Amino acid sequence: MAQPGSLAGPDLGRGVPLSAIPEGGTLLGHAGGEPVLLARAGGEIYAVSAVCSHYSGPLAEGVIVGQTIRCPWHHACFSLRTGQPLRPPAFNPIACWVVAREGDLVRVTGRREVAPSPEPLPPGVPSSVVIVGAGAAGHMAAETLRREGYDGPVTLVTAESEPPYDRPNLSKEYLAGTAPEEWIPLRPLEFYSEQGITLRLGARVTGLDPAARQIRFADGSTLGYGSLLLATGAEPVRLRLPGGELPQVHYLRSLADSRAIIARARSARRAVVLGASFIGLEVAASLRARGLEVAVVAPEARPLERVMGPDIGDYLRGLHEAHGVVFHLGQTAREITPEAVTLQNGLRLPAELVVIGAGVRPAVGLAEEAGLALDRGVLVNEYLETSQPGIFAAGDIARWPDPHSGERLRVEHWVVVQRMGQTAARNILGRGERFDAVPFFWSAHYDTVLAYVGHAERWDAIELSGDLSARDAVLTFRQGGRVAAVVTLFRDRTSLLAEAALERGDAAALEAALQGRAGKV
Repeated sequence: MAQPGSLAGPDLGRGVPLSAIPEGGTLLGHAGGEPVLLARAGGEIYAVSAVCSHYSGPLAEGVIVGQTIRCPWHHACFSLRTGQPLRPPAFNPIACWVVAREGDLVRVTGRREVAPSPEPLPPGVPSSVVIVGAGAAGHMAAETLRREGYDGPVTLVTAESEPPYDRPNLSKEYLAGTAPEEWIPLRPLEFYSEQGITLRLGARVTGLDPAARQIRFADGSTLGYGSLLLATGAEPVRLRLPGGELPQVHYLRSLADSRAIIARARSARRAVVLGASFIGLEVAASLRARGLEVAVVAPEARPLERVMGPDIGDYLRGLHEAHGVVFHLGQTAREITPEAVTLQNGLRLPAELVVIGAGVRPAVGLAEEAGLALDRGVLVNEYLETSQPGIFAAGDIARWPDPHSGERLRVEHWVVVQRMGQTAARNILGRGERFDAVPFFWSAHYDTVLAYVGHAERWDAIELSGDLSARDAVLTFRQGGRVAAVVTLFRDRTSLLAEAALERGDAAALEAALQGRAGKV
């Protein structure tokens, strides 16, 4: 496969035989100097950009599902008819082209402009919508309200001083120094005024009164709402240990946190990361990319074993060790001084920088004060509405009834919470859309990316297919014989096919995908 954005395959302006485009499949080519993908679905031929609008992933390596194309990298989903982004993490559409049929010849004749037209809104839409929290869920909800045709007041409130930004990058490329600052905002600041979205930065909400339908700010002012979305996210678990408040000790949750770590890393030579979580390990990889000596301290025997099992735990430990990271497992910190971290076993690790990645907790203070039903998060129904009518919750705080597992889930992953924000916005407008997305996330370590679909809080068995050391593997997590989750290493198509099969509840298609026998969806 050529690099995304480069030209490969036939000149589609000259035409290709219809037989060159498999039903339910694609053909990569180019037209007018741009990479173009021909797709055949349901007897129709479509021509769309071959490059995902999220991180420029190669759509030719994706999967056709119905009249949609899904990106292999981060599972963004686009309409083949209109190019519109149907599911995050993509915000922007992909281009469409005109397709001409001349007998058995299929030609691309030029760009096709498609104006999206949302369905008419149901009666009784709220007079205004206030969204508390401008992370992945809140931002996506605000965009979705406008895409759905809602023209009432929309206010996006955040305690942070920055407009919505790409949070996954904070521990990955941005922290490593390979992604510039201009990549971090999700939208230019002027986007919000153009869309009629009031963005209130640095506004900390301290109270919620459901009876009066208003929120209260730290300065004592209030703001009324017609409908409210709580998307307050999560807060880092802060360790209580001597020296934990020293200036070289950092947590990573916000853009300000990432900037502070970068500033400290410029003058530091040695770093200690407390916690072998996803954030902790990604921070370790990013600091190694900056040339720091890095030690990881964690109480478990293997990194991420509780989440991903022993095989992935051993693989990630070996990967990080090959890049120079030193692990101190089965240990916790006893004390931090300006020069070092001392472990419970007495070992002293010199460090000018300490990053703590001990997990997060949902920020449910507002919901608790307002008397909303809680259970390790804010309880919502299948439409993401809380126990208080007119108040919805999405993102890291929301625990929803998952139709695939039959359990309530609360998942702290970027793509999942974006999709929750999208569904919550539609339901605020009365669309009556059940949230039934299959959870998906990715985790990057150096040049290795793990993709995870489904959700397995526990499992009876993990089946390994392929070879982790060769970076070509699938791990299947089963509970009671049912596939609960699938982890892939450089098998993007398998990940997409597994996600689609889990969505449909198609056990046969899922087993076929896991065994490498799947073709079209």
